[in-house]
Amino acid sequence: DVVLLDVRMPDGDGLNALGRIKLDKPDMPILMLSTFDNPTYIARAVALGASGYLLKGCTREELLAAIRTSAAGESAWTRDELRRVTGALATPRLAADVEVPLTQRESEVLRQLAYGLTNKEIAQALHISYETVKEHVQHILRKIGVTDRTQAAVWAVRKQLV
Repeated sequence: DVVLLDVRMPDGDGLNALGRIKLDKPDMPILMLSTFDNPTYIARAVALGASGYLLKGCTREELLAAIRTSAAGESAWTRDELRRVTGALATPRLAADVEVPLTQRESEVLRQLAYGLTNKEIAQALHISYETVKEHVQHILRKIGVTDRTQAAVWAVRKQLV
C-alpha cells in the first residue's frame, strides 16, 4: 500500500495528515502531491517522513515510478529535492534542544509560516500588518538560530508546533 496525499486539501492540511498517519503507521509509504513547488512544504514533508514529493504536473510514468519505489520501501525523493532542503534539515541542533522564548504572536506567525503561508497571507490570517509580520519573522529567525523560512518551518515541525 502507498498513500497519496495532497499538500493542501479542502478540509485540511495534507502535511498535518502526513504527521498523524506516520504516528499510527510509521512504516506506511506516503507520497505528497502538490501544485506548489514550495521549499517549505518539501522540507516539512521530508521532516515528517514522506516517501517523496511530486508536483501534479509530473508525467504518468514519474507518478507510477514513485508509487512503485515507495511500495518497495525505498525513497522516491530526487537528488534535486533533497539538495534544496539539505540546509534546512541541517538546522543547528542547539536551537532544537533549547527552549526558545517566543511570544504568543511569534508562535502564531511561526505556525502560519510553517504551513507555507506568505507574509501577506499571514498578515491577513492574523489581522496584523504586513510590516509587523516581517518584523516577527526576523525576530523568530534570530531567536531560533536559523537563517531562512524553510529552516524555521523544519524547526517548528521538530518542536511539534505544527
